[in-house]
Amino acid sequence: MTTLLHISASPRGARSESLALASRFLEVYSEQNPTHATAEWDLWDGTLPAFGPAAAGAKMDVFAGVEPTGAGAAAWAAARAAFDRLAAADKVLFSVPMWNAGVPYILKQFIDVVSQPGLVFGFDPAAGYSGLLTGRKAAVIYTSAVYGEGRGPAFGADFQRPYFDDWLRWAGITDITTVEFRPNLATPDADAGRVLATADAIEAAKRF
Repeated sequence: MTTLLHISASPRGARSESLALASRFLEVYSEQNPTHATAEWDLWDGTLPAFGPAAAGAKMDVFAGVEPTGAGAAAWAAARAAFDRLAAADKVLFSVPMWNAGVPYILKQFIDVVSQPGLVFGFDPAAGYSGLLTGRKAAVIYTSAVYGEGRGPAFGADFQRPYFDDWLRWAGITDITTVEFRPNLATPDADAGRVLATADAIEAAKRF
C-alpha cells in the first residue's frame, strides 16, 4: 500500500499557517487516493532522538566501516529507527515554517539524525556523495511571517527553501512539489495570500 507521511516542523498547533495548509493538502490527497495510507510525525512529540557525542561518534564509526559499540551502538539504533520511519513512506509531506531566515532547529535535528551513511547517502572517495532515497516524492509547504520575495533586506532573507530543497536532492529525492505562503503576517494582503496558498495546496495534493 502506498503511504504518505506528513512530517511537521511547527510547534504552533491550530495557530500554525503551515499546519493549516498541510491539513488541507492531506484532506484532498485522501479524497483523491482513498486506498493510500497516511501517517503523521510531529517532530515536537518527543520521539526524535538527540544527536550528540555518542551519535556523532557512531556515525563516524560507520563511515569508517567500524561497528559502533556501547553508547554509540544505542545511538546508532535510535538514528536507524528514525530513518526507518522516514524510509517506510513512499511520499513525504513536510510542513516547514521559517525561523530566523532558516528552518526550525527541530527539522535540522531530524536531518542530522537520519542523514547517515548507507541509509540516506552513500559516499565514494572519487565520485563523492550519492543520495539513496531515490524513487520517493516530496511535497514541502514553506511559510514565513515577514519574509517575502522582493520585499527587500529589511524583511529578511531566505535560507529556508534553498537549504531544505538542497537536502532533499542530496538525499536522492528529486521529485519535489512546493507550496508557499509568505509573507503571512505584517502585510495587508495576508488574507488574499492565504486563499491563494490554500488553492495551491489543493491543486498540489491532487497532482501528488
